[in-house]
Amino acid sequence: MPLASTGELITRAAAARSAVAAFNVITLEHIEAVIAGAEAAGAPVVLQVSENAVKFRHGRLLPLARAAVAAAERAAVPVALHLDHVQSDDLLRQAPGAGFSSVMYDAAHLPYTGNLAATRAAVDWAHAQGLWIEAELGQIGGKDGRPPLDAHAPGARTDPGRARDFVADTGVDALAVAIGSTHAMTTRTAVLDLGLLGRLSTALTVPLVLHGSSGVPDDGLVAAVGGGIAKVNVGTALNAAMTGAIREFLDARPAAVDSRSYLGAGREAMACEVRRIIGVLSRAGG
Repeated sequence: MPLASTGELITRAAAARSAVAAFNVITLEHIEAVIAGAEAAGAPVVLQVSENAVKFRHGRLLPLARAAVAAAERAAVPVALHLDHVQSDDLLRQAPGAGFSSVMYDAAHLPYTGNLAATRAAVDWAHAQGLWIEAELGQIGGKDGRPPLDAHAPGARTDPGRARDFVADTGVDALAVAIGSTHAMTTRTAVLDLGLLGRLSTALTVPLVLHGSSGVPDDGLVAAVGGGIAKVNVGTALNAAMTGAIREFLDARPAAVDSRSYLGAGREAMACEVRRIIGVLSRAGG
């Protein structure tokens, strides 16, 4: 089917008090696994390509993007493409021509005024191209090997009043909020501040996004969606599933050399994790 629009998927989810799962992809196996898992769950899904993934692919966006487009157009469920954690304006400007309907523009590392100005400029350009745009306020932490912020550190949580002003002043379509999750967690021990989420949901009219969801236990994800999160980003959980399956396969078959065999095991493990996570999110509306 034709590529879906991220904005339309998230807007519908927010109105229904549900959430769309958005999975970060690095290889063709990731793409195939995410779509297979979403088809098994019978749910729409967002394929996300991060700026870091583009760097891993030697700075070239199109090879992975075109693979994602080709796979998405053959999927039995709606699939949208999202360019994630973009800091490079050059990469931002490649999004429309590569099949992406949305971008997460990441200026959260800047002081508030710098974040606001950079995001406002990105929004103006993106909206002129028909792109739906997400931004971040507060610091979720854990990205690029950086440690998470202390829960009480300045900027470690998203302030509802400042978030309301930021959304109004930038015109973003969605906001990623810092409520206790951390990027790149390999343990599911994150404790979300659901009281803060409630205040953010009340203060804002745009859909809310949860980053670092791999570290959040199932009950926390259900509560987050019930509290107003409409887009749930997952990356590390897929990588852990893939790596674990490949490690197990090669440990049991030390003489194996055909990459199709162990990559196939990794792809299947990721597809199972995608289906599981989508099932968890669906419990919030059940």
